[in-house]
Amino acid sequence: MKRHYYKLEELQKKTAQLEAKDAVKQSEKALQSSKKKEWYEKFRWFYSSERFLCLGGRDSTSNEIIIKKHTDKDDIVFHTDMAGSPFFVVKVHERMNVIAGDTYLNNKDAEEEKLVSEEKSENIAKPTQTTLQECADATACYSRAWKLGLATLDVFYVKPEQVSKETNTGEYVAKGAFIIRGKTNYLQPELKLAISVSNSKIIAGPVSAVKKNADKDAKVLLIIQGNEKPSDIAKFVQKRLGTGSPDEIIAMLPSGGCKIVVEK
Repeated sequence: MKRHYYKLEELQKKTAQLEAKDAVKQSEKALQSSKKKEWYEKFRWFYSSERFLCLGGRDSTSNEIIIKKHTDKDDIVFHTDMAGSPFFVVKVHERMNVIAGDTYLNNKDAEEEKLVSEEKSENIAKPTQTTLQECADATACYSRAWKLGLATLDVFYVKPEQVSKETNTGEYVAKGAFIIRGKTNYLQPELKLAISVSNSKIIAGPVSAVKKNADKDAKVLLIIQGNEKPSDIAKFVQKRLGTGSPDEIIAMLPSGGCKIVVEK
C-alpha cells in the first residue's frame, strides 16, 4: 500500500511539472503574438548604428511601394545595377532617439511630444558614412548577388528626386523598376549579415548595426553565404536566441543558401 502511495505521489509531481512547462510555453506564445507589429515590418528593415530606419523591398511590389509611398525628399535611395535587386531607403527623419535608460523612441511616434518638429528638422543629424555603408551592405545582401555566391556587388545611392518612372521616350517601366538620372555614388559592400534580439524582438541586418542595437546580453549570430536550408537555419537561430518563430526568422534571411557562424 505504501509503495502505491509513493508511485501516486511521484505521478502527481511529474504531472505538475508538465503542467508548469506547458503554462510557460503558452505564456511565451501569448507574448510572441502580443508583440506590436510596426508598419515597416512588412518590408526588409533595420536600424543603422546611428539609429536611422532603413527600409528595403522584398519584391517588385514592395519596391514600388517603398519608393512611391515611403520615400521623402531628404531620404537616401540605394540600389544596384543588377536585375532583381531591392531598393533600400535611409529614412532621415525616422530616427530612434536615445532617452532615459537607453530606450529608443521613433521620431514619428514622438511627434506628439514635440521631440521633432518641422522647425527643427534642419538641425536633425544626417546619416554619416557609417549608415550609408550599412545600407549598401543590406542592399547587396538581399540582392541576387547573395544567391549567386558573389563576393561583392557595386551599390549606388542617389537622392529621391533622381528616381523616376518617366522615360525620355515614354517607354513602359516595369513594376518595381525605376529610372535613375544624374550622379550616382558607389560603395563596395560586404555580403554578411547578423541576427539577434532587441527589446525582445528578432532583428537582422548589417553586422555593425545589429551589434549596436542588440540587447546587452543578447547573442549575435553571423549570417554568411552557404548551403544550409532556411528551415534548419531558423530552428538553430530560434534555439540559440530563445525567441522568434521559424517563419519570422526565415523572412529575415537573404534568398539563397545561408550559414550561421557563432562568434566566440
